[in-house]
Amino acid sequence: MHKILVSSCLLGQPVRYDGQSKGLTNDILTQWLKEKRVVAFCPEVSGGLPTPRPPAEISVEKVMTANGEDVTSEFQLGAQKALALCKAQQIKFALLKESSPSCGRNTIYDGSHKGVKVAGMGLTAEKLVKAGIQVFSEDQLPELVSALAIAEKN
Repeated sequence: MHKILVSSCLLGQPVRYDGQSKGLTNDILTQWLKEKRVVAFCPEVSGGLPTPRPPAEISVEKVMTANGEDVTSEFQLGAQKALALCKAQQIKFALLKESSPSCGRNTIYDGSHKGVKVAGMGLTAEKLVKAGIQVFSEDQLPELVSALAIAEKN
């Protein structure tokens, strides 16, 4: 049975920059939790950032807060820790929070801090994908379910 790395905020943990969560209520996620397949992880907190914290966006290869602080190193450390955790626990699948500068799978904010989304990946999502881990956003839960089904048949 494959384990799944899941953004802590999707599990209802108040780790987002604003001290909130984005708890995902879903029968399949509930089932995975019961089966102890879920490994909760927040790369931003793991990288040393507090909760709450200023919002951050990716801007020209750096992660910058709305007040101009460069938090790239914390985001990079969180991404490295996520990959290390996946390797240590042989995790091949991740369910990450879309649009986050860490976890965004398909979209991120454009760095202007004006709420504009663009195609792109957060630092953790990108690092995991490059390492061969299949990363999905909460909007891609059916695709994750299918990928897991295929992997568990093999």
